[in-house]
Amino acid sequence: MAEKATPVTPDEIDDIRVTLDLDDGSVECKILTIFEADKQDYIALLPLDKNGNEPEDGDVYLYRYFEDEEGMPRIENIESDDEYEAAADRFDELQDDELYDEL
Repeated sequence: MAEKATPVTPDEIDDIRVTLDLDDGSVECKILTIFEADKQDYIALLPLDKNGNEPEDGDVYLYRYFEDEEGMPRIENIESDDEYEAAADRFDELQDDELYDEL
C-alpha cells in the first residue's frame, strides 16, 4: 500500500520549493498558494533568482495542481486560454483579498 504525502503546515509552506524543467533550463520556484477555480485546483509559483531569492518584479507561473493515485502532488500545464484566464482571474482576486486584509 502506498503512503500518502504528509500534509504541509502553514509554517512549512515557505520552505518548500518546486523545480521546473523549462525549455531554457531549470528554475526553482516558491509556492505562493494552491487555490480552486471552476472546480479545478491550481498552484501559483514564484520563480526565484539564481541565489534563491524572490525577485522584486517577478512573474507568477500558474499550473493545474492535483494529487496522483499515490497521493503525490503533481502539476500540469494549462492548455486553453479560457482556462488560464479563469485561473489568473481567481488568483488576482485572492491577491486583492490578501492586500485588503493587510490594510
